[in-house]
Amino acid sequence: MRQLASRLRRLPPSCGPVRLIGVDGHAGSGKSTFATALAEALGGAPVLHLDDIASHDELFAWTGRLLTQVIEPLGRGESARYTPYDWRARRFGPPRPLPAAPVVLVEGVGAGRRALRPRLACLLWMDVPAREAWARGRSRDGEEQRDFWDGWVAAELGHFAEDPSRPYADLLVRQLQQGYEVLRRPLGELGPHQDVTHREGPTSMW
Repeated sequence: MRQLASRLRRLPPSCGPVRLIGVDGHAGSGKSTFATALAEALGGAPVLHLDDIASHDELFAWTGRLLTQVIEPLGRGESARYTPYDWRARRFGPPRPLPAAPVVLVEGVGAGRRALRPRLACLLWMDVPAREAWARGRSRDGEEQRDFWDGWVAAELGHFAEDPSRPYADLLVRQLQQGYEVLRRPLGELGPHQDVTHREGPTSMW
């Protein structure tokens, strides 16, 4: 993980002075856990959780809010202020700051969407099959969230059918019993940031 963090720090800024790193994958694939570990390896890099940007009414239709509240201020070198959504109260809360740090992580389903990709220095995809990831998520959230998950799966399928992320990922992340394996995507499946994937080598363990 420290080696991956070192490589990410050396990437050119992609959003004003910020190296914006996307962590995408199916719901339940371990994005938040991985992003937390990566942020720690980066010395406490800020993490934006897209669960705070989405809402019940806009599971995926939140591009405008993300651009206005987060991406545009960071692109100007300013701290962003976004209004996190409270999933229990079903309303947006008071503004929360997000500093224009050298590296900022954006994690969540849709972090690699086409509207965000031009601002990303690197896109990582949690390489867990959809059904396996969803089963993990359902187990984690319990019976109370069964109806929500039924609606979410349909929405996620629709989102990735219209705006897939994995084909554009620079690196694939697979969880091991201890730690993670970070892989360059196979030749012929290279995303737009080919310089990043090439430097990682064909297979890297972190």
